[in-house]
Amino acid sequence: MIRFEHVTKRYADGTTAVDDLSFEVAEGELITLVGPSGCGKTTTMKMVNRLIEPTAGRILLDGRDIAEADPVELRRGIGYVIQQVGLFPHRTVLENTATVPHLLGWTRKKARARAAELLDLVGLDPAVHGDRYPDQLSGGQRQRVGVARALAADPPVLLMDEPFGAVDPVVRERLQSEFLRLQSQVRKTVLFVTHDIEEAVRLGDRIAVYGEGRIEQFDAPAAVLGAPATPYVADFVGADRGLKRLSVTPIERGDLERPPLVHLDDRLSAAAARLAADDARWAVVLDDADRLHGWISAEAVRAGRAGDTVRDHARRMEAWLPLGASLKQAFSTMLQHDAGWIAVLDGDHSDHFLGVLTPAGLHEALRRSIEAEALGADRTEVTVDTISTA
Repeated sequence: MIRFEHVTKRYADGTTAVDDLSFEVAEGELITLVGPSGCGKTTTMKMVNRLIEPTAGRILLDGRDIAEADPVELRRGIGYVIQQVGLFPHRTVLENTATVPHLLGWTRKKARARAAELLDLVGLDPAVHGDRYPDQLSGGQRQRVGVARALAADPPVLLMDEPFGAVDPVVRERLQSEFLRLQSQVRKTVLFVTHDIEEAVRLGDRIAVYGEGRIEQFDAPAAVLGAPATPYVADFVGADRGLKRLSVTPIERGDLERPPLVHLDDRLSAAAARLAADDARWAVVLDDADRLHGWISAEAVRAGRAGDTVRDHARRMEAWLPLGASLKQAFSTMLQHDAGWIAVLDGDHSDHFLGVLTPAGLHEALRRSIEAEALGADRTEVTVDTISTA
């Protein structure tokens, strides 16, 4: 979809912002460009819509040299989102979102219908927010409008220049989650500029780590964190890159343990027998459809009265995640609920119990991920040694 061929940008004072840059971005791929200020990442992005013209080399968009395109027409076919959002203060949210469709000659009715559709897609009710003005919105809401406006004409390419950098960390994380959800639906080809390696790792299908006008490493997030290509990249991603890797390592079925299972209407005597058979201190409690309800301890089973059922003594379980959630989410959930394990549910059927992830299982999953990356193998093919403390 996007191809850079030996692209250089050199200014009149001799400063080289981008030096002999060559890379490709596949259709539907989200690439994060990350690096310190002044490294050339924003210059790279602005050359795609010709806000900056390259000194040498060429950029192809869907096989066409953009130097041969009319700059205005080119920009109308590329979505562009910036940190300051750039909404027109005298226009309503709906009018702002419909800006590019209007410029493309769409009818007012069609443009407003598309704007309403996009506002709903980014989580803003057009009936509530459509007639408001930008200064009546929060910073996070304005960013959502900016994304909706960039998508309004259904462009194949989206350029995003630190779009979430001006909001607080809590809102930023929510916007990142919302954007990942949105990207899973619309599958645009995205160049996303950021200086935050954690944001780059979380969002990018691949990461381009910039040095001085050059890409030092262009690879999947797990590879950048697990096998930095140069000392510069290792220094940039940080000594805690193992912890950062938690955010790009998903929970897989092979990471899970299967504890004893009991059902709500089981007698305590049956639960006691199951616990004894596994020499276990607790069991997971399911309902009659095998959906997670909670857990029950061996102590509660022993303290129960004859004739009691598991339902009478079970405790609800709040520490759970769907299969495919990141190990970082798992670790955070354990800490939030002060839990020694979390339940993992089917990602497609979110209430169906699959197993539990323990701290030891989380650690092993991370180690297998790192080893698999080094070997070029699948995680399921990797076995790691476990050191016993007994």
